Amino acid sequence: MRPPQVFACSGLRRTDDDELSNHHLVDHALSLAGVASPRVCFVPTAMGDAAETIAAKRRDFAERHPHVRFSVLTLFPQPNVPDVRRHLLGQDLLFVEGGSVVNLMAVWRAHGLAAVLRECWQSGVVLAGVSAGSLCWHLGGPTDSYRDALDPFDDGLGFLPWSNGVHDDVAAQPRRTTYRRLVATGQLAAGYASEDGVGLHYVGTELREAVTVRRGSQAWWVAADGDGGHVERAVPTRYLGA
Repeated sequence: MRPPQVFACSGLRRTDDDELSNHHLVDHALSLAGVASPRVCFVPTAMGDAAETIAAKRRDFAERHPHVRFSVLTLFPQPNVPDVRRHLLGQDLLFVEGGSVVNLMAVWRAHGLAAVLRECWQSGVVLAGVSAGSLCWHLGGPTDSYRDALDPFDDGLGFLPWSNGVHDDVAAQPRRTTYRRLVATGQLAAGYASEDGVGLHYVGTELREAVTVRRGSQAWWVAADGDGGHVERAVPTRYLGA
């Protein structure tokens, strides 16, 4: 049986080149399942189960991964499968879309998915996702789910006992400084920041490896220094390209 694994990613922005790189993050997630024809369930809750999001992901998998047994779990207006627990436990990989982590967690908890997903994780189903689909496995992190500005979110599933700062190098929002400030002041626990294009691979609750699809992108460990500030260290980050 596979050990508990999480592959938590900061995806890249929607350009043609970056979309190809995002595919490489999915490729790596699939490799962690360790089977030739993996069963993959796409979970777009954080996007409100948007039809266009689902259609795009179906098309991506059909074109790039025809060997994958692909399914989708939607929860609006009600679950699209008769037994959600059975369906999710039957997968090799769950891939959670980005969007609103606050809404994601509220809907999951309303449907009893917190316990089901923990069971999946403990049974060896690989849990993966981007942005909100990265934050959700951690204790929390900065989010713009409430408004354009960044606020602390501390209601994640907590399978991983760390906080998570996604999109750490995005210039349009002060994510890097905000994450470190929230950790320094104790509003968020110590944890890992990931720049765009970086994926964090955890085995159990420990970080096994950081990978990137963009040269120079980096992961960071961030913790409070006990004196109102923070300490950080770069995490060795392996480039997935040739």
